[in-house]
Amino acid sequence: MKTEPEDIPEPDRVPGAPHPRHTDRVIGQDNAIAEFMEAAQGGRLHHAWLLTGPRGVGKATLAWAIARWMLSGASGPFGATDTPEARRVAALSEPRLHLVRRPWDDKAGRLSAQITVDEIRRLLSFFHLSAAEGGRRVAIIDAADDMNLAAANALLKVLEEPPADALILMIAHQPAGLLPTIRSRCRTLRLSPLTPAQMGNVLAHLGIDEDAEALAALSDGSVGEALRLAGQSGLDRYQQLVDLMTTLPRLDRPRAAVFADGAAGRAGADGDPFDLTMTVLDRFLTRTARAGLMGPPLPQAARGEGALLARLSPDDQAARAWADAQARLSARARTGRAVNLDPAALVMDMLIELAHLPPARSALPSKG
Repeated sequence: MKTEPEDIPEPDRVPGAPHPRHTDRVIGQDNAIAEFMEAAQGGRLHHAWLLTGPRGVGKATLAWAIARWMLSGASGPFGATDTPEARRVAALSEPRLHLVRRPWDDKAGRLSAQITVDEIRRLLSFFHLSAAEGGRRVAIIDAADDMNLAAANALLKVLEEPPADALILMIAHQPAGLLPTIRSRCRTLRLSPLTPAQMGNVLAHLGIDEDAEALAALSDGSVGEALRLAGQSGLDRYQQLVDLMTTLPRLDRPRAAVFADGAAGRAGADGDPFDLTMTVLDRFLTRTARAGLMGPPLPQAARGEGALLARLSPDDQAARAWADAQARLSARARTGRAVNLDPAALVMDMLIELAHLPPARSALPSKG
């Protein structure tokens, strides 16, 4: 049975948030905006731009704002949504705009894992067919990291001989994984993680009623990750983990079993409980390792987190032990997911291992 277009999920949209093309504000990236506008208005507009930075900091939102501005004639307020071109961009009906993203596989009934060479060939056809209409043409690739090798090589040919009046905006979460020849033919716009204040502005704009400081801390300034955590009660899950880890070095086994059981269950519209559990565990280990080098984090992501991390990771030796544990357990989680191990049992084993780390064993709670 063929899937109807309205039922196909958008691979470039964070669950629980509007698609970036419907977001009318780019928050916290004033330097990147100024750099692009200076190039465009100064007659030095490169044909291909690589928007880089951690996931969820606004790369796609900026790309769509650039597209609206350029297709509206690069005049008026940056990112304005009240022009005819901007409205067509939001509806994906602007003929001078082409979006490249992972396609839907009707036979498999799911999104493809990669951007294939066929998608890049459609991009080539777009530039060829739209050339007769004249004017600026914009393509957005979200994300360039998703291209397979054949697609990357096909795109390279476009970058080597760019069509006239073409602007290609590529979103890259891990640009080091792209072909060096692709990177060398693009100008890079680097976006930074958001501060807690900026995160608060974004969440308020999106109607998310959560602790912005805690979400900013736990998401490392990534709006996309903050939205995912907010939508899955991630702050509550992290608090549960922090409360559990305060029982070290004598791990409270019954409470640990309750936490581990929370990793079981099927993934649904609200997310995957195992992925959420591994996310908060990974964040805890990372923040614990940092505490040994830089002191307890501010702001805290949970009640009592600062005191706990100071106790568990008081120096650089402890920091190395927690960092090694983070790398080891992350790899184990990937392997466990690949071979379909029981999530609750896997998480319980990880918690027991953490309780036996030398820093955990030596970090006796203070009395009183």
